[in-house]
Amino acid sequence: MSQEFCYQISPPILSVGSDRDLSLESRLQELPMYTFEVSVNCTGTEVAKYFDKYPLLPGVILLEHGKFYGMISRRRLVEFLIRPHGEDLLAKEPLEVIYSYVRRTILQLPETTPILTAMFHTLKRSPEFLAEPIVIQTAENTYKLLDIQELNIAAWQIRGIETQVRYERSQAQMIQNDKMASLGRLVDGVAHEILDPVGFIWGNLTHISNYTQDLLKLIAAYENNYSDCCHTIDAIKEEIEFDYLEQDLSKALTSARSGAERLKKLVTSLQNFCHIDAIYPKPVDLHACIDSIVILIKSRLKGEIRIVKNYGKLPPVPCYMGQFNQVLMNILSQSVDSLLDDAVRQQLQPDSQHNLKQAEIVISTKVISKPTGTPNAPDSRWVEISITDNGPGIPDELQKQMRENFSIEKRADKETSLAVSYRIITARHGGNLNFRSQLGKGTEFEILLPLL
Repeated sequence: MSQEFCYQISPPILSVGSDRDLSLESRLQELPMYTFEVSVNCTGTEVAKYFDKYPLLPGVILLEHGKFYGMISRRRLVEFLIRPHGEDLLAKEPLEVIYSYVRRTILQLPETTPILTAMFHTLKRSPEFLAEPIVIQTAENTYKLLDIQELNIAAWQIRGIETQVRYERSQAQMIQNDKMASLGRLVDGVAHEILDPVGFIWGNLTHISNYTQDLLKLIAAYENNYSDCCHTIDAIKEEIEFDYLEQDLSKALTSARSGAERLKKLVTSLQNFCHIDAIYPKPVDLHACIDSIVILIKSRLKGEIRIVKNYGKLPPVPCYMGQFNQVLMNILSQSVDSLLDDAVRQQLQPDSQHNLKQAEIVISTKVISKPTGTPNAPDSRWVEISITDNGPGIPDELQKQMRENFSIEKRADKETSLAVSYRIITARHGGNLNFRSQLGKGTEFEILLPLL
């Protein structure tokens, strides 16, 4: 009998992982595990000898014809031993019979399971089985045992790392917010200093235009009343090209007025974008916000992208204007980057030169109604802002990553601009941010804001 047991019992082997150099993405294969396999034909007495010899063994893996049959923990074997006649049964009956008697529930996981996910699965077990070891499958028909204490220690270490990462990220976010607030105040001051001289220019251009017209009228009157002008005056008129000057002067004044107006709008848009929000949301003209961001985003364009606005009638919407402007900038930048990259790809493909399409971004706004789900309650009213481009679209894998960033915040990864935009719209404004994309047909971002 003893020779049979020596043949069928594999001595316990402790496989040590990566010396607890854990990270947020660490997996079970990095933890120390035990290999202790026993045939179901063996008796419990032989297994008990190994438990005495190796006090840290959490349990034993049962095999039948070389394949996984089950697992008995040290704790369950001791419970069976203290039963009436338990010691006799351990000595006489094979483990297959004992296994059928003991209360058992086995948690079996692959070795590639993240440690935090494994911890989540263990906590879902019944309280009486929380201390049971976990069976880890490392390969086909290859299993090891993980002590629950090892998993608990590793999980607590990762939780500590996670807390530290979140603390560092919150500190970095506070510093970034303070930096952006300081930058916003600086830009606002610079913009104010620019607007003052622009206001002087804009205000005086009207007077300069009137004065110029009056002087031209005076010169014309002189010509009509004094037809025999002296040769000196004729020479001066020819030298300064008076006829061309008379025609071009009004054009130059119109161009200067247009430039001053564009500069004024650009500086005003920059002030709005760097707006520092108050504690509470305030009613905002969303169309003015969109126009301001479009003016800023056009500085990157040279006619490659056409921006179309389909504005509906919107009431003032309570929101945080500075944060909402950031969302608009993030989404429009995403669309512009996609369209510009697609334009470059088309230019590099000789066969597609004759099929070049006009890149376009369409911005639409309207008020919509949505059912509240409450009987006899009126529909809720929302403002819908749709930003659609005719770019190449977003691949399915990237769409999946974007939605993951929307649904659960990545612990270790840096937040993307769209994930920040999603948090601003949902958490700060009580709205929603959706997107739809199809390869070759473009992408649509939809912003929904509640009307109170």
